[in-house]
Amino acid sequence: MLTSTDFSGLFNERFFRNFLPIPASNELRLDVGTPDFQLPDITNGSIVKLSNYRGKQPVLLAFTRIFTEKQYCPFCFPHIKALNENYEEFTKRNIEVLLITSTDEKQSQIVVKDLGLKMPLLSDPSCTVFRNYQVGQALGAPLPAQFVLDQEGKLRYKHLFSFLDHNASIEKLLSMFNQN
Repeated sequence: MLTSTDFSGLFNERFFRNFLPIPASNELRLDVGTPDFQLPDITNGSIVKLSNYRGKQPVLLAFTRIFTEKQYCPFCFPHIKALNENYEEFTKRNIEVLLITSTDEKQSQIVVKDLGLKMPLLSDPSCTVFRNYQVGQALGAPLPAQFVLDQEGKLRYKHLFSFLDHNASIEKLLSMFNQN
């Protein structure tokens, strides 16, 4: 399942494209819509288009850092597990959680199975959506970030990775939805 010594598949084109550090930018503005996207949902075998949620329900975009199906970011792994364990709490409040990874579809299928993911896992191996949301990158993968979107698709809260504050807590994310 999860090993700390298996680096097979790590040094691929995506790794080298995301190797140089680029800090997350703070240019996406609150109370404004965010870039639309369409990505495959590995958990449910469908295609997810962000704009389909507008006017229907709020969304948490949780960009996560997974290097390969065997190598997880040590800051993101506990966050992924916490999101998955609390997925029902989000859905009870009519909030959809979209977990976005840069692993390809085959790697993502293994992640879904190994972690027993209930929430949608969207695969973005080209990292186009990561770049559109300006989350930054370092050492072979995009950086994690969380974006709270209200029912109309407007950005209400964003949390960008830093070494002092890796990922927003589940409590913080849920509280940001309560403010809308």
